[in-house]
Amino acid sequence: MSIHTLRVNGRSHEVDVDPATPLLYVLSDDLDLRGPKFGCGLGQCGACTVVINGQATRSCVTPVSAVGPREITTLEGLGTSASPHPIQQAFIAEQAAQCGFCLSGVILTAKAFIDANPRATDEQIQQALSGILCRCFGNGRMLKAIRRYADARTA
Repeated sequence: MSIHTLRVNGRSHEVDVDPATPLLYVLSDDLDLRGPKFGCGLGQCGACTVVINGQATRSCVTPVSAVGPREITTLEGLGTSASPHPIQQAFIAEQAAQCGFCLSGVILTAKAFIDANPRATDEQIQQALSGILCRCFGNGRMLKAIRRYADARTA
C-alpha cells in the first residue's frame, strides 16, 4: 500500500492503495464514482472509460500508479443535472440513452475524440467508437447526438 494523489474531476484526492490497483477500483470503491463501470476487466469493452488529459483511457487496465498528476475526468465531472455538459445535452436532446451501462464510455470516448477532431466524419466517429461494446450503439440517435456535439464545436 502507498499513498497516491489523484486529480479527479477537478479535485485532488489521496488514496492509500496498492500501486497495481486498477484505477477503476479506486474511482468506484474509494471515490464513490459510478460513471465508469466494470464490464470485461480486460480493457476491451469500454464501459470503464475515463478521460485522462484528453485521452479516452480504459480504467480497468490502468494501474493507479501509472496515472500520476494527470487530470482524470469521469462522467460525473462533465456536468450536472441542472447544467449538463454540451455532449450530455446533445444526448438528452437526441434521446440517445438506452440501457445506460456503457453510456459513460460512449460519451467520454466521443468527447475525447471530437475534442481532438471536431470536423470528424460520421465514419471516423463510428471508427473511434468501434472499441466500445455497446449493443445500443446500433441506434442512430447516439451518432446523431455525437454529430450534434461536433457540429456545435465547429459552429
